[in-house]
Amino acid sequence: MSENYVAPNQQRYLRACMVCSIVMTQARFREEGCPNCEEFLHLQGSPEQIENCTSAVFEGLIALADPSKSWIAKYNRLDGYVRGTYANKVLGQLPDEIRIMLEEEYRIQYIPRDGSATEAD
Repeated sequence: MSENYVAPNQQRYLRACMVCSIVMTQARFREEGCPNCEEFLHLQGSPEQIENCTSAVFEGLIALADPSKSWIAKYNRLDGYVRGTYANKVLGQLPDEIRIMLEEEYRIQYIPRDGSATEAD
């Protein structure tokens, strides 16, 4: 069985990262962290960080087998990320202290994935 398979009785535990929008179960975020954002979000083993940086409310799913060659990955700012399942929109935004840390320490411009801001803002 695929490592990304989610049994129907586990779908209620799906969460989406607010930075990259990858969708995984809460347990998988706890065990592995975010495959794209772990270096600066530190989700692995931290229920509080998972609660702050992921959301259980998201719209649409995009399955990416090769993000570097996918036009939909480029359109959704997902090129350069690992293959997997991503949300179209993720409701919620990072807490201010995490957003500031991303911008000041890691020089990462946070663009919310909930549709409230665009790259031109």
